[in-house]
This record gives sequence, structure tokens and C-alpha cells, in this order.
Amino acid sequence: MAGLQSGAPTPTALTAHNQSRVLEVSFSDGAQFRIPFELMRIYSPSAEVQGHGPGQEVLQTGKREVGLVALEPVGNYAVKPTFSDGHDSGLFSWDYLYFLGSQQDKLWADYAARLQAAGVERDAPMPEKAGHACGSH
Repeated sequence: MAGLQSGAPTPTALTAHNQSRVLEVSFSDGAQFRIPFELMRIYSPSAEVQGHGPGQEVLQTGKREVGLVALEPVGNYAVKPTFSDGHDSGLFSWDYLYFLGSQQDKLWADYAARLQAAGVERDAPMPEKAGHACGSH
């Protein structure tokens, strides 16, 4: 398996649960995570969310109800989800899924702090960005 560090856990099962809106992932080291679609969406590793450098992150809101319409494998190292809001530019590596799964509590806390700092509600609609096309519109 080229490209994977030896011993890095790889998924043995990936199941998207659309009713409960979680991605269930089992890893080769025995770890099992239920990662909410919302968490995946707000922490998407895409430039659209992460920005193009530190401090450029775009705070994602209104994603509580987001669904997963597709989950495509990318090589042997990642999956590319397509979310119901049209976002499809994030590549989730196995390492990143493991990170999201294992750090959920901290990530939710960070998200809550960022919302509070920005003075916005978790369910606020995302502002439309005029003239900022990331190829998704």
C-alpha cells in the first residue's frame, strides 16, 4: 500500500447514515467513530472552508441539517463527500477522518467558541459571497 505510513489505521468499514446524519467509520486498529455530517462539513479540508492560509478559515453556519448525497473513494487514501448544500471540494483522508472522529469533543468546543467570537448562531444561513466563486455555483 504505497503512500500510507506503516501502521497508520485504515478504515475497515464506512457507513453513511442519512437518517441520523452521521458517518460511521471503523478503523483497522479497532477504533469506531460516528462522525456527524455537520462536523465533516464545518471542518471540510477544502480551500473553500479552510481558506488559503492561517486565519483565512471561513466559519461555516447553518449546516446542522446538511446531508450526504454521495461518498466517492479517492485512491486508497481518502473519500470525497458531496454534501446536500452542494459542497464537494473536500478530500477527507483516512488520517483526517480519524482526527475528526477522535477529536470530536474538542472540535465541537472550538466551533462553539468560534461562533461565539463571531457573534453568529450555529443555524444562521451562510452569507452569499458576491464574486467569490469556488466552482460550486
